[in-house]
Amino acid sequence: MASFQCSLVLSLVVVLSISSIQMSLAARNLLQTVPTIPSIPTTLPPLPTIPTIPTMPTIPSLPMPTLPTMPTIPQLTLPPLPATSLPTIPTTMPTIPFFSPPPSN
Repeated sequence: MASFQCSLVLSLVVVLSISSIQMSLAARNLLQTVPTIPSIPTTLPPLPTIPTIPTMPTIPSLPMPTLPTMPTIPQLTLPPLPATSLPTIPTTMPTIPFFSPPPSN
């Protein structure tokens, strides 16, 4: 059982080292190649033409229907308010009594 675990660990170490070697070689190869930079166009492409909108057909005018006559609303009259005076609102604030502090020793 111990030999199986040891061989498993050894095989994982070998696989990781080979893959890292291949990755480092691939990265080195990519770094050594010089990419070709595409040229940037100096002129702008022509603007597209604006399409013409077709004219809408005219809609025939229809006669307006007549509205029915509204019935008259009866006028309501309210009774007069009593002539009593409103109570007065006090405008001064009441004073709050404060207790005197205790004497100090």
